[in-house]
Amino acid sequence: MKISFLKDVTVMFLVTAVMLAASCKKESVDNNNTTSTNTGGTKTTGTTTDTTGTLIGSATTAADFPNIGFAVTYGTMSTNAAYVGVVKREANYVTFGNELKYGSIVQNDGTFNYTTADALYAICANNGLSVLGHNLCWYSQQNATYLNGLITALNKQTGTPTNLMQYGDFEAGTGSNFTGWTNIVGGTAVGSFSAVTDDNDGGSRAMQATVTTPGANAYDMQSIGTAFTVTPNKAYKVTVSIKSAAAGTVRLVMQNTVYQQDDLTTTPGWATYTWNLTITEASPILRFNFPAAGVYVIDNVSVTDPNSGTVIKPTPAQVATVIDTALHKFINTTVTRYKGKIKAWDVVNEPMADGTGALRDTNNYTIPAANINNQFLWSEYLGRNFGLKAFQYAKAADPNALLFINEYNLEYSYKLDSLIAYTQELIGKGAKIDGIGTQMHINLQTSQASIDNELIKLAQTGLLVRISELDIALNTSKSSSFVPTAAMLTAQAALYKYVVQSYLKNVPKAQRFGITIWGLTDNESWINTPTAPDAPLLFNQNLTKKPAYYSFLLGLKGM
Repeated sequence: MKISFLKDVTVMFLVTAVMLAASCKKESVDNNNTTSTNTGGTKTTGTTTDTTGTLIGSATTAADFPNIGFAVTYGTMSTNAAYVGVVKREANYVTFGNELKYGSIVQNDGTFNYTTADALYAICANNGLSVLGHNLCWYSQQNATYLNGLITALNKQTGTPTNLMQYGDFEAGTGSNFTGWTNIVGGTAVGSFSAVTDDNDGGSRAMQATVTTPGANAYDMQSIGTAFTVTPNKAYKVTVSIKSAAAGTVRLVMQNTVYQQDDLTTTPGWATYTWNLTITEASPILRFNFPAAGVYVIDNVSVTDPNSGTVIKPTPAQVATVIDTALHKFINTTVTRYKGKIKAWDVVNEPMADGTGALRDTNNYTIPAANINNQFLWSEYLGRNFGLKAFQYAKAADPNALLFINEYNLEYSYKLDSLIAYTQELIGKGAKIDGIGTQMHINLQTSQASIDNELIKLAQTGLLVRISELDIALNTSKSSSFVPTAAMLTAQAALYKYVVQSYLKNVPKAQRFGITIWGLTDNESWINTPTAPDAPLLFNQNLTKKPAYYSFLLGLKGM
């Protein structure tokens, strides 16, 4: 039966103070008036009279509601003591917005950096706040540059890549002149170029640069090659053999209209040096600059496309192994690091595709070009068992931690049913899954029936049920000039209260993990943007309680 819940509630009081949102003007409301709104087709009226208490205090004492949380970030928690105070007063749990995600931890070279995550954890722990780890396996906010690099590194190349650099052997020319090269000694530099027979490529000539006095500029003494053709914004490898009479420096410069450089520290005797770079223009020119005194013999210069020639790609099994190893390493390292500290984790996040509810993969989702460096579909390489592996690795790292699967748009049956089916599939294969998180990013058009339906069905799994990222958007049209009205804020407050009431009604006490609001203040919400302002949370930017706060509070009190 649908609950009609505002027959004794309205949330319009505190006059202008409670109506201020992050990007809206003040609205003046008479707190003695009875208000009427329509939320999901149900008409509700009433007045607000009980405003005492805090969210976590009211929940634990009146409704046996175990956890109230907010999403937080290091930037705000480390700089705003008043903000921390409100979080500490109102909640007992927090979820990190970004700091524990793969893309925030894993660097381009594969090393892990927990500096920010550790610092945020310390702030939370010092303020008595438990942390829910978010998240261990997702398709977004990944370091796809590193992960895709692991796959590329499996490629095996046969044949010799084509040398794009003409006259790199210095064999052509006569005397101290070298075909394809222009040698300059200018500015304040003193030195000379000459041909020597001591080469490193089996030929008869190499170029020797004798730098008696370096110039004020590295380019005062330089050797300029001939332009060659490449594909812009592609990776290339420059190699050069250099024999240095003593320790010295040779500067490699790739320049036509764009300047790129790499300083080589040379050692006595022949050595081969490599410079890997992404060349940004179509017709670059390689130059040697000599900023340090010494005698340098240059030979065997090449510029190659590392992927040219015949490339033998790895088998799917080989790719799966290296990606599986990367997933295991991240989950094991992260969960082990916080073992006994972080006692609950979002292990698999947003596994189902929009539209069909099928498992998200390349058949139903294409990574946008703008996101190729930060989105990665684990399912493309590990199949349906990517989720199983993630839960297995998390359990092995901390058997006592609570492990959740987390998804959005469960207000839609196609995705709700698919998520439940996938969860049951993983459990059937041996995964330890303790609960399901429904993000519940909703708006004023979200129906009460859909909220009831998802909570009823989630409860029927017998697992813990957690509302994990609750917010209620107002500006669904994404208008750049949006300003919330009093009626919108009232409707928002009513819907916040309904969510709590439905949770308490439809989820048995033993299965309630709790509710997390996805942010504390409107101005920090991911929904609130410069081009589409919004006010989806419980507090405005001044940490002032909004009508939504008071209705949420009443819902926790069972009123």
